[in-house]
Amino acid sequence: MFKKIAVIGLGNSLRRDDGIGVIILGSLLNNYKDNLSENPKDQIIDCLNFGVASFDLMHRLQDYDAALLIDGVAAGLSPGELRIFKLEEIAAYKEEGIVSSHELNLKDIFRLTRNLGIKTEIYIAGIQVQDVGFGESLSRPLQESLGRITEQIAQFIRERLSK
Repeated sequence: MFKKIAVIGLGNSLRRDDGIGVIILGSLLNNYKDNLSENPKDQIIDCLNFGVASFDLMHRLQDYDAALLIDGVAAGLSPGELRIFKLEEIAAYKEEGIVSSHELNLKDIFRLTRNLGIKTEIYIAGIQVQDVGFGESLSRPLQESLGRITEQIAQFIRERLSK
């Protein structure tokens, strides 16, 4: 069966660690694009940079069977720690539990997908941020974790989304 998958980077690259989703997306494109899928003839994987434009994201999500949103989060984890979960799991967190700094936060995206009847299977790859002040470079913990995080996300795409 043919499957259409989106890997979406979110983040503001002018707010240090907040740009991690976009940076990881670029790293995936540079290092893993040719081997993200185990069954390349049975699926399309689109890699999309949405920056902070999450309202536009809602219209595009419905075009896919599955999507992985990569974003920097404030979730009380260690800086650079990756947590991948289904969007529905966001409902279990208290209102301040997992925060992203975009037009829509993750809870808003969850509510809108439900209200709009979007059937896409949505996962979040949340990376704990340390510094979202103004600047273009990642904090040291995220710089040091970049390769590991990128490989973990590529592995998730191959093992969970590509099946």
